[in-house]
Amino acid sequence: MRLYIERKPVKVNPDTKRVIARFFFNGDERALEVIKKVLQFSDEKVFSLISPILQEYSKRHRNITKILTRHCKKLKKQFATLGTDFEDIEPYTKLLIGAYFTHEYSIESAAFFNPSIVDDPDQTDLVEGEKRVIISFRAVGEGHISSIVFRRALIDAKNNIQVLPVGNYVDEAEVVKNAIYVKKLFFKKAAYAQIDSSVLEEVESKLDDKFEYTSLSNIIKDSKTLNKENPARLVEYDKVLWLSDTYHTISFSKDTDISDRVIFPISEFERKGIEDARFVKFIKEDGKVLYYATYTAFDGSLIIPKLVQTEDFYEFKVIPLYGDGAQNKNLALFPRKINGKYVMMSRIDGWNNYLMFSDKVNVWENPVLLKQPRYDWELVQIGNCGSPIETDKGWIVITHGVGPMRRYCIGVSLLDLEDPSKEIGHLKEPLIIPNNDEREGYVPNVVYSCGSIISNGELIIPYGLSDYSSSFATVNLELLLNKLLENKPE
Repeated sequence: MRLYIERKPVKVNPDTKRVIARFFFNGDERALEVIKKVLQFSDEKVFSLISPILQEYSKRHRNITKILTRHCKKLKKQFATLGTDFEDIEPYTKLLIGAYFTHEYSIESAAFFNPSIVDDPDQTDLVEGEKRVIISFRAVGEGHISSIVFRRALIDAKNNIQVLPVGNYVDEAEVVKNAIYVKKLFFKKAAYAQIDSSVLEEVESKLDDKFEYTSLSNIIKDSKTLNKENPARLVEYDKVLWLSDTYHTISFSKDTDISDRVIFPISEFERKGIEDARFVKFIKEDGKVLYYATYTAFDGSLIIPKLVQTEDFYEFKVIPLYGDGAQNKNLALFPRKINGKYVMMSRIDGWNNYLMFSDKVNVWENPVLLKQPRYDWELVQIGNCGSPIETDKGWIVITHGVGPMRRYCIGVSLLDLEDPSKEIGHLKEPLIIPNNDEREGYVPNVVYSCGSIISNGELIIPYGLSDYSSSFATVNLELLLNKLLENKPE
């Protein structure tokens, strides 16, 4: 029996016109000089400069005046240094100063790949066989900084896929810091973040078992004052505060389309990117639906796995993941509890697939080896390509394997429904190999997915093409399951 893989004639490419307006700061000395000179402009000159800027950039951003004002407010420290009260500055001058400290960032200019797919919370006004879905992507822009972006798509009864047009604007979220932290968990994660242990002990001793951001901030401020002659230690204090920024809630305006929303790196510990979000539709024991995603935060040297939770894709709660099993990349949550436990796949050693069980969705200990590379096309390493998918015959796990010439292929395993630590079937050959049309890109010879879905009797796999763009492949579900069960583990 031969499996037939249908590659869909749909490609989602990066769009360089998708830009966000970000705060631009070139150092305190230069900032002071720019502000000083603008404050000397006459009202007429200020208006003549800002008016065409507003006209031009209002076509590229939903509320450019709000953005410029927000960026101007970030300079209150510099205004104080110059002896100027922010509130006394004329509105147009604030906008012009904000413009000098703003730059456009093209979030998709370099690449657009590693998609995951879930049911849209809104399934209204559809005909039988249709499904509305949300697809997340890893978008890469200048400086190889990754963010999470979204598209909405419609799947018809024949599994034809229509990716809907994007909106006219791209919006970053508003950030709301979490009010309370649990000290025990916070400092356990801080140890993994390679922060100086003496700094951690000092700060920890001054905090209650549960504490607020303002309490931590005040302690850090006082400690930095006492250690101002020790630059290296000051950086370690900053790291503690940066870690607190990895806990946050972000929210988007209700008047934004899903394609308008971008989750851009917020904390210092993810300043180099948010990588490979694996979204899953999670069904709680009471039937309530939540959407979770694991992703990798990267600061240029350190990897911190994190968890996102949302109900509606407007508000997202973000927290780090804790425990010895919450290391490295490739964490993927099962879509429901099994025998009363949360279940997660991981790859803690960067080489093999592991499985973990937990009473808490954010604490993961005791990873157990599940699967090692065994075939020539995966000998370098294996990992998952998103959350397992439940069928009546077992959990389908889409995997990736790395072989000669660092070629990435997509494979499939099948795990027991009630005991997913048991593999009950697998494919000996890859399901998807990069073909000649897919092997050229940002990173050649790579096909990779972060989550798939079942629709109308087929498995639909969205996948990245050599880390540049994305497409879709489908395979008959029944034939795939039969093929998997032909190859039982030895």
